[in-house]
Amino acid sequence: MAELATIARPYAEALFKAGAGSSDRAAAVQQLRALAAVAADAQLRLYAGNPKVEAAQAYALMAGVVNLPLSPQVQNFLHTVLDNGRLEALPEIAAQFQTLVNAQSGISDATVFSAFPIESAQLADVAATLEKRFARKLNASVVVQPELIGGIRVVVGDEVLDTSVKARLEQMKVALAA
Repeated sequence: MAELATIARPYAEALFKAGAGSSDRAAAVQQLRALAAVAADAQLRLYAGNPKVEAAQAYALMAGVVNLPLSPQVQNFLHTVLDNGRLEALPEIAAQFQTLVNAQSGISDATVFSAFPIESAQLADVAATLEKRFARKLNASVVVQPELIGGIRVVVGDEVLDTSVKARLEQMKVALAA
């Protein structure tokens, strides 16, 4: 994965520098997410990697599948990615671009792992509490993991806050075994 991150970084930085305003970047984030979801498909990558398929044909297919209109900037970017044979790096490019946009706006992505679904009102309360804990604005999303039994596990960048029942049981197991 380090190789993909290394390949993706210059592309994400170039697209970030080419974006004029924050509204352009916000739209580009949405468009890149959609393109990354399409690029994650193994059959599409095989099709685009076929030497008989031209980059323009792969572009037409991807643009047709994405249900968002692509800005001229993102269209040019996609052409560049396909011309250079870097379609497999597109999901990583989108992730790094999102990180750059978040850093500029002072927001971090937070993934909240929960044993049960969290409603939007509850998520807003949890996010407000987590923003105080992590001392920055957070863009929270929820992933349901029933194996946590209860509680939540929050990942913000490389920081982890684990208040799940599973983690507490593991701590008790270690304490009893010692």
